[in-house]
Amino acid sequence: MHKDQQTPDTLPAYQLSPEECLLQLQSDEQGLSQLQADQRLQDTGPNRLPVAAKEGLLKRFFKHFHDILIYILLVAAGATALLGHWIDTGVILVVVIINATIGFIQEGKAEQALAGIRKMLSQRATAKRDGDWQEIEAEHLVPGDIVRLRSGDRVPADLRLLECNNLRIEESALTGESMPADKNTETATAATSLGDRSGMAYSGTLVAAGRGLGVVSATGSATELGRINRLIADVETLQTPLTRQMAQFSKILSVVIVGLAGLMLLVGILLHDFALSELFLAAIGFAVAAIPEGLPAILTITLALGVQRMAKRNAITRKLNAVETLGSVTVICSDKTGTLTRNEMTTRHVVTAAHSYHVSGTGYAPEGEISCDDDPIKAAQRVDLDALLETVAIANDSRVEATNGQWQVIGEPTEGALCTLVHKAGFEAHNYQRIAEIPFESDNKFMATLADTPDGERRILLKGAPDRLLERCRLQLDANGNTRPLDPTWWEQQLNQLSGEGLRVLAAAARTVPVSKDTLSIDDLDDLVFLGLIGIIDPPRPEAIEAIASCHAAGIRVKMITGDHAGTAEAIGREMGIGTDADPKVISGAEIEAASDEELARLAQTCDIFARTSPEHKLRLVKALQATNEIVAMTGDGVNDAPALKRADVGIAMGIKGTEATKEAADIVLADDNFSSIAQAVEEGRTIYDNLRKAIMFLLPTNGAQGLVILAAVVLGMVLPITPVQVLWVNMIVAVTLALALAFEPAEPGLMQRPPRDPGAAIISLVFLIRIGLVSVLIGAATIVVFQWQIRIGTELDMARSTAINTLVIAQACYLFNSRFLATHSLNPALLFTNKVAWLTIGILLLLQMAFIYLPFMNTAFGTTPLALQHWLMPLAVGIGVFLVIEGEKWVWQRLR
Repeated sequence: MHKDQQTPDTLPAYQLSPEECLLQLQSDEQGLSQLQADQRLQDTGPNRLPVAAKEGLLKRFFKHFHDILIYILLVAAGATALLGHWIDTGVILVVVIINATIGFIQEGKAEQALAGIRKMLSQRATAKRDGDWQEIEAEHLVPGDIVRLRSGDRVPADLRLLECNNLRIEESALTGESMPADKNTETATAATSLGDRSGMAYSGTLVAAGRGLGVVSATGSATELGRINRLIADVETLQTPLTRQMAQFSKILSVVIVGLAGLMLLVGILLHDFALSELFLAAIGFAVAAIPEGLPAILTITLALGVQRMAKRNAITRKLNAVETLGSVTVICSDKTGTLTRNEMTTRHVVTAAHSYHVSGTGYAPEGEISCDDDPIKAAQRVDLDALLETVAIANDSRVEATNGQWQVIGEPTEGALCTLVHKAGFEAHNYQRIAEIPFESDNKFMATLADTPDGERRILLKGAPDRLLERCRLQLDANGNTRPLDPTWWEQQLNQLSGEGLRVLAAAARTVPVSKDTLSIDDLDDLVFLGLIGIIDPPRPEAIEAIASCHAAGIRVKMITGDHAGTAEAIGREMGIGTDADPKVISGAEIEAASDEELARLAQTCDIFARTSPEHKLRLVKALQATNEIVAMTGDGVNDAPALKRADVGIAMGIKGTEATKEAADIVLADDNFSSIAQAVEEGRTIYDNLRKAIMFLLPTNGAQGLVILAAVVLGMVLPITPVQVLWVNMIVAVTLALALAFEPAEPGLMQRPPRDPGAAIISLVFLIRIGLVSVLIGAATIVVFQWQIRIGTELDMARSTAINTLVIAQACYLFNSRFLATHSLNPALLFTNKVAWLTIGILLLLQMAFIYLPFMNTAFGTTPLALQHWLMPLAVGIGVFLVIEGEKWVWQRLR
């Protein structure tokens, strides 16, 4: 255990006074000596979080062989090698290696893309060593170091604060609360939640305003970030719905294939006079024919194509199956701050005694306008508005500026919102000169300045908490710039109305003083004129509101799980359309803490807004939803979201404002932090699942037909219509051409109006099982009949087999058009050319098949022979017949429904 970690004899730093904390850490306000720091660094280790071990290249490559169907193919490859049939061995291994290579390359691309948007934690810190302030590497900090904090700094370790000068720290990454926290040196109790520990500064958070001094109480894995990191490591991840379905499907299919191969061996030995080596090779050929070895490759390719399409929409997928899983989600749990909202404070309303103003636009960009009764207003047009804007512009220590096209606040976020308001109103603040000031302090909750105006007046300008300003005012300003007696009751009503909308409310006040006055004290802040109220909020992303509506239309519930206060969460939730009621119920973290697992499962199902939650609460909610068979996606940007992201069926992190831990825990990273990308990914995931079912519906009956040809020949004691190596050829070219075409199918109409699919339902329904059997028998029987007819009319064996192979290939090409639409008729001319890749792959297939039939070296390798034109007509007739029969079967099922 590190020395900085808690033991039974110690208390957490937040429960100790500054003096007690220094004593416990064996330090003082002069800091450590370099010798002491070096010794402690050896004991505690560097101040950094442990980096998750990356899988080696070989492990990443060979894990793509972990599939029961692939294992059977590898056994078949070994058996053919022992028998000396090297071509068979080579073809089997090529198919297997191609599948693994595709998955390996795609995962590597996803990791590279993710690495490009990772953010680093604080790298430098100002610490007192040997009595002098020094700038050192943050990873060299140790418990007991004295660290100085200034506005704009990232806190480099967990600190027990010793001194605070208007210190405010933005802790949303840890707490989910959108507003910066006021800091002081007070001691907290054991029951105090993380967001309310005002005497602590936590690693990775950002100093929004003021200055501070603190002693390092924890570093590296012992910090609050480290605790969450350990929580992430302990979270158990679940298999995705597709992984579970495909694993179950593969097991059943493997048992059936191996059982039939064994039965074929017994029949061949007991009923027919087959040579054992020939019979064994036929059994291997049957297994290879019946196994859809192209399925893992098609699965990988289909998912990879979905990943690439999502990357173009700024969604970087770290795991191939994550997009498909997102297509099956029934619930999306989302953090609020920075995910559903912009994490950029914005002024919404300005209320003066004369007028109520609405402010449009979101974020720190000065885009939008101030309006009154729907009419755009500039500051100079209204005396009451101009006076209020003068106060919030001059009594302000922050600014907003554009960096690389992105508007950012330099300073405190709430003051940044006021700066943007001033820009929107066209108020000119540069001709004012500040004479004196009283900085914001948490005890007073206001900031005051003494400034000269361009008109030559000297004025006291005050902004801060409404209750603190109202008690210092006797007058209020009317529409003409005249003063009237203050109406406290009316202002309380306006304050309650704005607060009820989830807004943070500030007030402004001022008074003119003699130009000879050049100092400012608290005693001067009386008999002020109250100017009005400003309502500020971290606004919802407009695109997120649309995305939530799209998810609701798709039958997906959206739940907000935030560390922010209940009132703010309720207001944002109502505005975004989250919750089934006009007055949605909000569940607090304390209620989650007190609830049993059974009670929490009920709350998770019936409520959609959860406030003041900790990382453990978010994790419990995700588990509670999964316990009721929900498929859960979790989105977030803070470290406090990471454990729940890892546990969720799909974890989605914000790429720009998301923390490193969040991105590591996530399956998908949104490079543009745009929640609407999630709705697009749901559509993409549903399309992928449809296309995978189409691929399965295509591969199974075509493989079934190939296996049936060999099985029937052995059982009936016939000459094999197709040799095992010829079956491998058909498998390979069909898998890399026809089946691949189905991965490019566009989304079917009405896809996002369907309810989520049942995660427990089988991937193949009874109707599709009947179709698989029907197609297998149709194509298999037609191939045997064509071969037998060719033999009866005296055709040589190689030519008969070549004709039979053409029959098998062309029938499968025709069946591809049936498979493009699982229930809809494929004869619709409007849908015939919606997938041009299908036509391209058929062209490639025909070229490969002609090479197979006509090139001499292919004839030698595969035992084929050139065919005359008439030998192509019967296979073509069979293919058209199969297509028409299956279209008829679709029509029958539609009539029955």
